[in-house]
Amino acid sequence: MKIIAVFFLFFMTTLAQADMPKRIVTIGGALTEIIYALEEESKLVGNDTTSYYPNQAELLPKVGYQRTLSAEGILSLNPDLVILTEEAGPPTVISQIKSAGVVVLEIKAGRSIDDIKKSINLIAKALHRENKAKILIIKLDKDYERLNTIKRNIKTNKKVMFILQQGAGAPMVAGTETAADSIIKLSGAKNVVIGYQGYKPLTPEAAVILKPDVILITKQSLEQIGGKKALLKSPGLSLTQAAIKGNVIALDSLLMLGFGPRTIDAAIELSKAYESL
Repeated sequence: MKIIAVFFLFFMTTLAQADMPKRIVTIGGALTEIIYALEEESKLVGNDTTSYYPNQAELLPKVGYQRTLSAEGILSLNPDLVILTEEAGPPTVISQIKSAGVVVLEIKAGRSIDDIKKSINLIAKALHRENKAKILIIKLDKDYERLNTIKRNIKTNKKVMFILQQGAGAPMVAGTETAADSIIKLSGAKNVVIGYQGYKPLTPEAAVILKPDVILITKQSLEQIGGKKALLKSPGLSLTQAAIKGNVIALDSLLMLGFGPRTIDAAIELSKAYESL
């Protein structure tokens, strides 16, 4: 009977592992971070260019930018699971990957703490790491309580403008329904833009009308602009109280906008930065 029980246990374990992904490609920095947080990074064989945290993720083969993927680059890594969000594309490439017989797990791009939890649970289920997911979510809940404590002690509700620099064109300002809008609100501040969704180019007139107390920007965009001094000299922006007082906060793009396991850390960092201005 003991021999039969041992054999049955071995058989069930083998069966459970038969559909366990062994070669994973992640498209999206936050999804890559979740894989590492679940301690399943040994199965990663590639990721996209937005996946650069932790440092080991930067060393993996890259399949391009998440919105401009190529099926050949992904399929060349022989994945049995590709994890991505609805922001990945183009759609024809996703269809080609599925047609090649690769399992594709599509997850909603995060914009809230609940979204992060859902992403963790979905990926954990696919990798049979539900117990680890529970531990991660407990930590998120504790961190969220800490964030709320910090927010309750904030004396003023800062009016924040998030600027994204893309190429040599005019800076883009984040409206509602964006990751920037979500992180601003999560950190206890107010987005000065409420009149439109997505991003729009910043005009000198709009900069003055919006009257931001704080300019929020990614470190990558600030570097592209040429630093803080160059940013504050921008037409229109230079006339705002944020520029006059030098109230600029810059955080790493993935940390601030990724909506992954470190998002609450980013919100806490922003909340503390507001109070220090």
